[in-house]
Amino acid sequence: MLRATQVTCRTDTGRQRRGNEDSAFAHAPLFVVADGMGGAQAGEVASQMAVETFRQALPDGTSAEERLAQRIREANRRIHDRSRAERERAGMGTTLTAAYLDDGTLAIAHVGDSRAYLMRDGALKRLTRDHSLVGELVQRGKLTEEEAAEHPQRSIITRALGPEPDVEVDTWSYPVRAGDVILLCSDGLTSMVSEDEVAEILAGGKRLEDAAEGLIGAANAAGGRDNITVVLFRVEDDAGLGDATLEHAVIGAPAVDGDPDGTGAPPPLEPPPQPLEPPPADPYTSAPRRVGTAPGARRRRFAKPMAALISVIVVLCLVGTGGYLASRQLYFVGTDAQGVVTIYRGLPYDLPFGIHLYETYYVSGFPASLIPPDRRGALLDNHLRSQNDAIGVVRDLELGKITR
Repeated sequence: MLRATQVTCRTDTGRQRRGNEDSAFAHAPLFVVADGMGGAQAGEVASQMAVETFRQALPDGTSAEERLAQRIREANRRIHDRSRAERERAGMGTTLTAAYLDDGTLAIAHVGDSRAYLMRDGALKRLTRDHSLVGELVQRGKLTEEEAAEHPQRSIITRALGPEPDVEVDTWSYPVRAGDVILLCSDGLTSMVSEDEVAEILAGGKRLEDAAEGLIGAANAAGGRDNITVVLFRVEDDAGLGDATLEHAVIGAPAVDGDPDGTGAPPPLEPPPQPLEPPPADPYTSAPRRVGTAPGARRRRFAKPMAALISVIVVLCLVGTGGYLASRQLYFVGTDAQGVVTIYRGLPYDLPFGIHLYETYYVSGFPASLIPPDRRGALLDNHLRSQNDAIGVVRDLELGKITR
């Protein structure tokens, strides 16, 4: 039977932060890393609440993945409710990556841009996908990994626990074998240290404790712009291990002495029917959280009798002269119902009975709320443009050329 050994959990404030908003939980077979956001200690509170949720026995469920996801959704509700109840906590949130080792299968549940990696035979493999603006642009082929590393909005995450009452959780199951090393970490590591360097440090450390210190040291040497947290463990066959002592630790939450919930270690989960390979690297599987004003809200301001009459006249003219077909060559830039910058084809008018004179041409994935207020009106004014002009505006946004 496979189990976790050499369990190591380390965190560091970094060189440019006064406080540490990261939290972690390492109590085999369950491991969690959370990276809070919100400032004024709100991020620290959010990450601690997330970790505290995992100190309870995992809920019943059909698979390890679903049990982890249930616990994450519970943490999301708690954080969201508190952020609404306490003004000083408004807007707080946290990323979260959790792993559960169940003999030959590693179940992963993930929200945000903290990461999980598997090190096998000297090769490092990323097990999670970043829920971040640049991460999604990379998946869509809009940015290279090199461009993403220097993007001015690389810190913008598109999914987290807390901001919304519900959260979508990504889950996977991976087959593991003896000798594998698993790394969970906050982006304070991966934003400062390349994956090649991470692999080199892991391969060069005889003990995982040394590797953990080496990773934190490398991140600080590169500038230490953020808090740095790493959780490491090795997968080994328990035959011949005897009564090896494992390290258990909680970071960013009240300390526990071996038994976090008074009921012993987290109860074993029933193994999944079959180890599942990770899903293919396809584009977005869900729409990211964004904040903005939808174009429908702006258009409703013009829903006056005169505007309706003008719209009817316009449509009649278009039908009578064939101009409607010509309007298919016209484009304008606005936002969709989720506040995402979108290119529309046609004319920016709505007619009675739900008739639109436009259609969606391209959804960018860029939140309108990130555009500087003094530029937002000029860019998202539904001004008619050529196809190239409209695409150029959105491309500049995605590449970070229009920033605060």
